[in-house]
Amino acid sequence: MPAGRDLPTIAISAPDADPRPGLSGVRSDALVAWAESLHVPPYRARQIADFHWGRHAGAAAEMHTLPASVRAALERDFQVDTLADTVVRPADGGLTEKALHRLGDGRLVESVLMRYPSRGRRRERTTVCISSQAGCAVGCPFCATGELGFGRDLSVAEIVDQVRFWARRVTEEGRRITNVVFMGMGEPLLNADAVVEAAYALTDPLRFGLGARHVTLSTSGVVPGIERLTALRPAWTLAVSLHAARGGLRDVLVPLNRRYPVTDVVDAASAYADATGRRVSYEYVMIDGINDTPADADAVSALLRGRLAHVNLIPMNPVAHTAWRPSTPARVATFADVLRLSGVPVTVRRNRGEEIGAACGQLAAEQAGEPASEAVRRRRDRLEREGAASLSRRP
Repeated sequence: MPAGRDLPTIAISAPDADPRPGLSGVRSDALVAWAESLHVPPYRARQIADFHWGRHAGAAAEMHTLPASVRAALERDFQVDTLADTVVRPADGGLTEKALHRLGDGRLVESVLMRYPSRGRRRERTTVCISSQAGCAVGCPFCATGELGFGRDLSVAEIVDQVRFWARRVTEEGRRITNVVFMGMGEPLLNADAVVEAAYALTDPLRFGLGARHVTLSTSGVVPGIERLTALRPAWTLAVSLHAARGGLRDVLVPLNRRYPVTDVVDAASAYADATGRRVSYEYVMIDGINDTPADADAVSALLRGRLAHVNLIPMNPVAHTAWRPSTPARVATFADVLRLSGVPVTVRRNRGEEIGAACGQLAAEQAGEPASEAVRRRRDRLEREGAASLSRRP
């Protein structure tokens, strides 16, 4: 596995996809069965797992205690690492790092590492934000990933290997990954099979071994996916990208709202909270003059009051295809006060890594080239028209 070379660019080639499955997507019992098929002792499978999950090996050659024949078979049958190349950019004095990963077929995805020092009673945390798709089909206009469009779903191994990349990097610092959030590129619950399996791999004591309560799955409102999670009743945290409580405005900001209306999304999320006892996190990107008005604050309060919920207010990261800008600190504070007075818990988040484009899709969009100015103008005009129309309507 590449160690994260600090390079100015990353090649965007499109070789044929590697037919070998990624080792990170192989369950422990399947690995044992593979070892048995080679007529080697089962403990060899445990050795492989220790190198892969405990030491985050990136190649079979690193598993030096295995016989050469087993290493050769492993390399023949599996991709020990599905990340072909990686560029890392640091920010926030080294507290934040963003990686642009190239997959085996040339697709680009992003992940972010955020280091949080201990503070008071709060322990030191090391959080990784990972992608579940190359691009995204939802098309939220304030998100740089939406500018790229949808490429494809990621496999279980491609999702998990993003975490292993950072685990290997921070191990050298004497740190470990404490939290994983599925909030990178893509809509996780539109790739639910792989995302659920990846979350199980990350929380399996025989594999990555992260505590289930330290995994967060985000969605912009895929109701069937939320219902599936409710049936599974995991201890993972559910995060809903809310961004507006008024239906007409959310149609613009989160186009998926036209298929799954916000009231249905919140009802499904509340059912998840009731089934698991886990508070739902609602993410709310603050856009100046668009969704930060008193009417919007009242609508969020009415929607979430009395539910097992917590709202995170996040200033928008500017992107090329919209003229929108983040809400001012004063407007964010006023919005937060309205929620608190109504009994809805709220936290104002500070953006991390702004100087390296740490918002989803910004590095990949940069590598893909800036969109044509005329295309940017047309999209800006359309979004401004739709936004103005939505703002003129009552909740």
